[in-house]
Amino acid sequence: MSQPTPYVASLRVFEPLAAFDPADQLRWQAITANDNSRESEQIAALRRAIAPAPTGLTPDGAHILDIDGARYVCPWSTATRCWAALEDFRQTLPTSVSIYFLPEEIEDAIAQGSQFLDDRIPHILTETWIVPPRWFSLFIPNERVRGHNDNGAFTVLRTSIAQAKMRCEMAHTAVNSAFGDGPVAAEIEDLGDWLDAFHPQSMVELDYGGLATYLESSLVASGEPGLDGDTSVEDVLSSIAGLASGDGALAGRGYERLVTRWRRVAAFEQAM
Repeated sequence: MSQPTPYVASLRVFEPLAAFDPADQLRWQAITANDNSRESEQIAALRRAIAPAPTGLTPDGAHILDIDGARYVCPWSTATRCWAALEDFRQTLPTSVSIYFLPEEIEDAIAQGSQFLDDRIPHILTETWIVPPRWFSLFIPNERVRGHNDNGAFTVLRTSIAQAKMRCEMAHTAVNSAFGDGPVAAEIEDLGDWLDAFHPQSMVELDYGGLATYLESSLVASGEPGLDGDTSVEDVLSSIAGLASGDGALAGRGYERLVTRWRRVAAFEQAM
């Protein structure tokens, strides 16, 4: 497996070119759309995390989609995401312990880099070793494409942001009605707020990344037909439908199938 971070799944928003300022429009218009941008983004993120540097010294890139003559852009925002991740990590540690994980030079880089953590919202959310159930709620099965390429198995889902926002609201309503205010409803609400930050003509993409290969291996080991046996979207939609209709058994079956499937994928982390 050649992917630099094969354990990461990504949720991306691609905004139309017109959503960016003129300077960025010129920059993004000059980029050639290609699948290698996924690998390049992962390498850039790893370099940022290992050796933080001011944003201006390391220009960032973007993923590009050209659909029906229109260009859509998803900036990597690796600097913003890495600064935020490092700061969040630091906040979880006592100051007496953080020095062993974050040397002084890294602490200084975080302090200097914090000036770049303005109100910009990253176009990419990532998770390791799992795809959060709420991400699946944004899509329907016929928006899913899966297969194999040079990096192994892949699964990608893509829809308009208008559809994603509508489905997110439906999921939030169902969960909130069934369980009331709580952490799950709050996570779905946060996802909706994130989607609201982008241009209304944007596209939303869920990419399993290297997890597709781990998922395929676990499905085959369980006697299922590889990626064709992945019904994660169907299971989440079934669970939401059960919550909305008050059918707890239906909701539970869908959720249990989903959790069982992805628990097997997460187990690969312990095996490494």
